Amino acid sequence: MHRFALASRARTDHDSRIMREIVIDTETTGLDAASDRIVEVGCVELLNHIPSGQRRQFYVNPGRRMPAEAAAVHGLTDQFLADKPPFAAIADELIAFIGDAPLIAHNAEFDFAFLNAEFGRIGLQKIPAHRMIDTLMLARRKHPAGPNSLDALCNRYYVDASRRTLHGALLDAELLAEVYVELIGGRQASLILVEESESVSVSLPGGLSIRISERPEPRLFRVTETEMAAHREQLGILGESAIWLGYLRAAEAVSVGR
Repeated sequence: MHRFALASRARTDHDSRIMREIVIDTETTGLDAASDRIVEVGCVELLNHIPSGQRRQFYVNPGRRMPAEAAAVHGLTDQFLADKPPFAAIADELIAFIGDAPLIAHNAEFDFAFLNAEFGRIGLQKIPAHRMIDTLMLARRKHPAGPNSLDALCNRYYVDASRRTLHGALLDAELLAEVYVELIGGRQASLILVEESESVSVSLPGGLSIRISERPEPRLFRVTETEMAAHREQLGILGESAIWLGYLRAAEAVSVGR
């Protein structure tokens, strides 16, 4: 069994209601994953979109000289990296930490290319693309006029990036974790820490199913009698295959179960 599968199995005791994500960033010796190497990996754990306090930082000896232009970006020199372990020595701890969680990165294809190149060099399975969440793509959809660099997004969302005088994998992952929460809807959506209420599973036409839970506070709908009559008329036109009939039966099931 490959190491990613072992890491996944080790985390099966987590509460299934908790969504775990990892914000990840890398620093490298250059821009070409085929020939350049990773020199730092930073990871931040999110639980239900909230930083858990768990994070990892790995410095890596790339086994080659650091180009001056790369050192100018992240400040990592040959002297600093000389006593750091090779990627093979930190791979197991990195895999154990990320587990099978979705991986969030800014311009994620860059980081995935470098990580997968490093895993490939030591004979480990690559991270599948479906685990990638690219905050650059999210930002471009939400703010098509840009700019959408990490610095620009920190400014847009009032995330304090004053410490970012140089690029750093862990620091950038910490900043991106805050930006990511804003991109998907804002901090307030992540602070709803209520217990799940009892729910009912209901089958819908076409083999679909939904779970219906009672709201902590009932939602009020202002629907006129005219609108209700028009709705009932439309259901009559659609016939027994109308998906709305499934919702109505689901509501009746919840009502009877109270």
